[in-house]
Amino acid sequence: MFRCYQNMILSISALVLCSVLSTPANSFTTSAKQLILVDTTTGEILLEKNADELMHPASMSKIMTVYLAFEAIKKGHLRLEDKIPISENAWRKGGSRMFLKLNSQVNVSDILRGIIVQSGNDAAIALAEHLEGSEEAFAEKMTSKAKELGLQNSTFKNATGWPHADHLMTARDLSKLAVLTIKRFPKLYSIYSETSFTHNKIKQGNRNPLLYKGMGADGLKTGHTKAAGYGLTASVERAGRRLVLVINGLKSARKRTIESQRVIEWGFREYENHKIYDANYSVTNIDVWLGEAKTIPALIETELLLTIKRSDKQKIKMIVNYEEPITAPISKGQKVGTLKVQIPQKPVLTYPLVSAIDVERLNPLRRILAAINYLVWGSGD
Repeated sequence: MFRCYQNMILSISALVLCSVLSTPANSFTTSAKQLILVDTTTGEILLEKNADELMHPASMSKIMTVYLAFEAIKKGHLRLEDKIPISENAWRKGGSRMFLKLNSQVNVSDILRGIIVQSGNDAAIALAEHLEGSEEAFAEKMTSKAKELGLQNSTFKNATGWPHADHLMTARDLSKLAVLTIKRFPKLYSIYSETSFTHNKIKQGNRNPLLYKGMGADGLKTGHTKAAGYGLTASVERAGRRLVLVINGLKSARKRTIESQRVIEWGFREYENHKIYDANYSVTNIDVWLGEAKTIPALIETELLLTIKRSDKQKIKMIVNYEEPITAPISKGQKVGTLKVQIPQKPVLTYPLVSAIDVERLNPLRRILAAINYLVWGSGD
């Protein structure tokens, strides 16, 4: 039987599209050694620099320490009101501290704030010892959890980010961990937005500089060591759109603040999100040969929500490919074509189109009549 190959370019004068796998613009320069900026809704990478380069995450690795605690709470293995004993090992730890008292008992809720808000190394060690018996065992759990989460380039040697030659992550892994934390633990995540915490009459402010800028920041964690430089894993939400930034290797806390703010503002300014199609939207109708129905709606099954570069609005094409007519019988959900999205200098995105309905084949007599009609009139009607 005949085949008519259709290649239909959809009008998109009112639509804008962009690949979720786009290569970030290289016109933006930064003094950071490592950087990645991600739109959390679509997974679009807006900007990256050495994002897969192994680096010392310093206290940003405490995001994994807290992740394991959040997970234990969600599973019911740990409660916010549980008491954690403070060992001499935790009490003696230097660097940033919560100033825990030796042999005291401290609520999990306070320990979490000591880690997140105050970046307390003593609090991180106390939590690690409580959950796994020792900091070393907890670090092994951190590494195994990283692999489980798909963070293949993360190795932990302690719970704090204390300098260690083999304690390493990548900016990409940190961004993935931040997104998982936000999405899997929305209620507990709110602790990251708290700007201060007082323990033992010692008040400390959150070290995340973006929390004080009125720009929609609500997390996550700073880091600094001599080897790593100054870093920040940050999250900013505006009007339902969230960007996550990991930046590292800056020379000062001031430079970290300025550069982090500059990159995030660029991301919101240069890119935007658009929902092009709802799930199960009928993109086109395809003619049917020898079927009980004359046409079938061809659906895109998943929502098409894409991040677009504003300057690319008028440069996008959507092309529907299918063979027409399609011969009955046809099953609901059967692939009947493809939708391709073409963006300048980007990989082509391809989405399957499926039949919205079942279509039974005509009985033998009606098939004969349809064939005669086609031969005489050029139509299967």
